[in-house]
Amino acid sequence: MEKQQSQWKERQVVGRILEKNADRSPPEEVKLAALAITLNIRLRSADMPVTMQERALRYTRSLAVADHNLNHHRPNPTVLARALKKEFDSVYGPAWHCVVGKSFGSFVTHSPGGFVYFSLDSLSFLLFKTEVHLL
Repeated sequence: MEKQQSQWKERQVVGRILEKNADRSPPEEVKLAALAITLNIRLRSADMPVTMQERALRYTRSLAVADHNLNHHRPNPTVLARALKKEFDSVYGPAWHCVVGKSFGSFVTHSPGGFVYFSLDSLSFLLFKTEVHLL
């Protein structure tokens, strides 16, 4: 019940922002917020371009749905972390790191523009990039 009320409030806020800006296209951040609500993902913190955040959210949702459809159980956090890391490594270059779980603590250093933290259902996702130095 509380989760539904929270989602309803988020939708109301996004709706008011969109109404206020009806005569012009909404800013990227508003579009991202609307996407997160649509995908039932809660964006917690980010230092990442909006397009990369959108890719992370969409890809994560598609992974979770595909894993659930194949296995008919909750998604495997290790499988999700590996797939999201590999996706970002292949699209945006190395060295991405991904932590997925129900409960974890973290304190990380990331490259500028390479950090996003969000949750989907009961799982939290921490995706960040570090610099690679060739020896």
